[in-house]
Parts: sequence; C-alpha cells; structure tokens
Amino acid sequence: MFYYFMKYVILGPLLRLLFRPRIEGIEHVPEEGAAIVAGNHLSFSDHFLMPAILKRRITFLAKAEYFTGPGVKGRLTAAFFRSAGQIPVDRSGKEAGKAAIREGLGVLGKGELLGIYPEGTRSHDGRLYKGKVGVAVMAIRAQVPVVPCAMVGTFEIQPPGQVVPKIRRVGIRFGEPLDFSRYAGMEDEKAAIRAVTDEIMYAILGLSGQEYVDRYAADVKAEQQKKRFPKMRR
Repeated sequence: MFYYFMKYVILGPLLRLLFRPRIEGIEHVPEEGAAIVAGNHLSFSDHFLMPAILKRRITFLAKAEYFTGPGVKGRLTAAFFRSAGQIPVDRSGKEAGKAAIREGLGVLGKGELLGIYPEGTRSHDGRLYKGKVGVAVMAIRAQVPVVPCAMVGTFEIQPPGQVVPKIRRVGIRFGEPLDFSRYAGMEDEKAAIRAVTDEIMYAILGLSGQEYVDRYAADVKAEQQKKRFPKMRR
C-alpha cells in the first residue's frame, strides 16, 4: 500500500514534474510476468526515477547500507526502502552474493519485476563499468527476459556526495528484451555467465552512450582511495 501511495500520489507525480523524464522504449517492459530490468547506476536518484515511470511495481536489490545508516536520516531511509519492498543485499563477499541471488530468484518466482544494477555500485565518474555475473545467473536459472535500461543525465543532477539533486531534465531508455534461453542449464558455467553478463552490459552501453571500462567499479574506487589516503610510512 505504501509503495503505491508514494508512486501515484506523492513521489511519482513530483518527480515527473521536476525532472520531466524523456522516456524511450517503455513498451519493452513486459506488462506481466517475471522479468529483470538491468540498468546503469549513476545516481542515488536512479532508485526513484525509474520506478516512478513504470506501470508495474519493481523490486530492487538495494545495498544493505541503506538499511543500517545512523541517526534520524538513516532510520528514515531504512523505513522508506523497507516500505517500498526493496531487498537489502550484503555485498561483502561470495556467500553474500549467493544470498542476493536467492532473494532475486524469489522475486522472479512470484512473477514480478526485479531491478538490478549489474555494476554492483554507483559509478563514481559517470562511466560504465564491467558487470558482475549475478544478473546472468538469475536470468538463466529463472529463464526470464532481461530488459536493458539506461539512465541518462542523472550523474549530472546528483553525482556522488551531492545530497540535493539539481532540477534538470533526465532521460530513461529501455531496450528490447534479451532472451538467454539458449543458455538454459548453464548458470554454473563461468564462460556462459560471463558471456550473458557482457551482452547485457553491451546493450546498456548502446542505450546510454557512456564510456566503458572493462574493470569492476569497486576495484577502481578502491585503488583511487588508496592513492588519496596512502598508508603513512613508519
């Protein structure tokens, strides 16, 4: 109930009014049945803008930190994400990744839309990074289509560290659903899930026009952090 109240009464109309999103290819999102919407992730605003323009409810795998933040802001953020039906994901290791896949398959098993950012984190510089293979495992195991999605202009309105987004027009593009039925039963084969993931990322790239980096965003971020804060020599 809270989800639909926010979507149709409060947040949805407000976001449409402020950001006037240019929407392309929304007809590619299935009107019913399970499917994955896989997109780039440029801004915190992405969590709200894309769901606001979809006719169907979509459940995202959201990072666990959104549910554990300190203070009043943290509690409000956690309450919002829980009320909206979003699923917390621990990104701390391999076993955590398996848990996320189980949660995602649960959503798909109910015939619902699952939203996922294959990069695993927000882009810190506006570029598109190598996708993690969880999206491929879920698509193959659940035998559902994957709809590529590109957010355009959201990095400019709210880059990392900016709390209040700038009021500018943004774009949301959906591509044709990708069918991976030819990989049925191959979700445990590394070459297969890498190929599926790369095909999804290539489709997102075609929609977004971003510069592509064939490395994981988290690794690049970690390297930059080390350069900024090197260990003090004894």
